Amino acid sequence: MREIRAEDVTATVARLCQEANVCLGDDVLAALERARAEEPSPVGRAVFDQILQNAQIARQEQMPLCQDTGLAVVFVELGQDAHVVGGDLRQAITEGVRKGYIDGYLRKSAVSQPFSARVNTKDNTPPIIHFDVVPGDHLKIIVAPKGAGSENMSALRMLVPADGRQGIVDFVVDVVDRAGANPCPPIIVGVGIGGTAEQTVYLAKRALLRPVGQPSPDPEVAALEAELLGRINDLGIGPAGLGGRCTALAVHVETYPCHIASMPAAVNIQCHAARHKEATL
Repeated sequence: MREIRAEDVTATVARLCQEANVCLGDDVLAALERARAEEPSPVGRAVFDQILQNAQIARQEQMPLCQDTGLAVVFVELGQDAHVVGGDLRQAITEGVRKGYIDGYLRKSAVSQPFSARVNTKDNTPPIIHFDVVPGDHLKIIVAPKGAGSENMSALRMLVPADGRQGIVDFVVDVVDRAGANPCPPIIVGVGIGGTAEQTVYLAKRALLRPVGQPSPDPEVAALEAELLGRINDLGIGPAGLGGRCTALAVHVETYPCHIASMPAAVNIQCHAARHKEATL
C-alpha cells in the first residue's frame, strides 16, 4: 500500500488550478493554428489571430486566458493500492481549489443557494469532483475549469433506439446551431451516448479531456465524430460567431452500454479556451 500525503494533493490541485487558467495546452494551440490556416474567412482568420495572441500573452504574463476562470471540475483517478494519509481526500482537493483560486487571483464564480440568494462562496469552492478507482498505487488529478458561457449550452436528450444514428447527428448539430456564438467558438464538442441520464452527461464532459482532434479508437465512433464535425462546420457560425468555416475544432464522442429501451445522448460544449491540466502523484 503506497501512502500519498493529503498536503501534497492540496499543493498539486492549487498549482493545476492556476496552470490550467493561464497556459493553454499544446494540443489546443496546434488545433487553433491548423484551423487558422484552413479558415477561408478574413474575419475568421483575424479572430484566430486574436485568440492565439491572447494565449501567448496569458502564458508570458501569467494572467488568466479568460476573465471567467470557471467552476473547478476535478477528475480523480485513484489507484486501489494508494492510501491518502494526513487528511480526507475530498477535503484536500477542496482546499487545493481554495488555495489555487485565492493565491492565483482567479475570479471566484461559485455561488451557494443557487435558485435564491446566490451567495458567492468567495473561494470558488466547492469543486465538482469525479472519482474513479482503478488498479495501481497512483493518484492522477485533472483540473478542468469550466466557464458558464459554454457550460450553459449543454444538453441532454433521452432518445429512443428507433431514433438511431441519424437521431444522434440531428440532436448534436441542433444543439450547436442553437448555441450560436454563446459558447465562444471555435468550440470543442463533447458527446456522450448510452448509459443512463447522468452517465451520458458525464461521458460528454469527460470527452473534452481527450487531446483535441484525437479520434476515437473505435472506427464506428470515429466515423461519427468526423461526420458531426463536418456537419457542424457547415453551419457557418464561425470563429466568435462572426461567420466562417471553423465553428468547431473537434468533436469527441464517448459511448457506454445502455438499456434495450433507451438511447440517452448528451452534449457538452467547450469554448476555445479549452483548459485542463493534470498531474500524477
